Amino acid sequence: MKETVTDIKDLDKELLGKLDEHIATLDLTRKEESLIPTLYKAQELFGYLPHNLQWHIARQLDLPSAHVNGVVTFYSFFSEEPMGKYTISVCMGTACFVKGADKVLDKILKLTGTQPNEMSEDGLFTVKDVRCIGACGLAPVLTINEKVYGNVTPDDMDEIIESYRKGAADDKDS
Repeated sequence: MKETVTDIKDLDKELLGKLDEHIATLDLTRKEESLIPTLYKAQELFGYLPHNLQWHIARQLDLPSAHVNGVVTFYSFFSEEPMGKYTISVCMGTACFVKGADKVLDKILKLTGTQPNEMSEDGLFTVKDVRCIGACGLAPVLTINEKVYGNVTPDDMDEIIESYRKGAADDKDS
């Protein structure tokens, strides 16, 4: 029998319990206002928002699953696919693009061996091309998780990517 999007048996039961505990603390008379905080919590717990998890959230908040999916796919922060340990967001806004962000992105994709919005094979990196980070004075600019890198060049990427690889290796040795 083919599994459906509503099948939550593959979701981690402990994490699902934590999500349900979070939802229980919300004022569900304001379910629309509870959706985004719930999605943030779910992504924090699970690392991403697969369709069966979105369906579960919709059921818990008594919202249409299509509405939940619409919110997930509208906001670039949310991901329906597994994410790497480090999310690299390269700004492709006008100021950044004019100053060579496309070349920076190409170098990052080459170094990580991935494509935009996909996780690298080693699970370390997810690379995104985003419309605007809002730091035009630092163009070209990128973020890795919460850290901002401004005035970057393709040549800078070797050292930056390697530092994250080394950090991840050091974390494993600890």
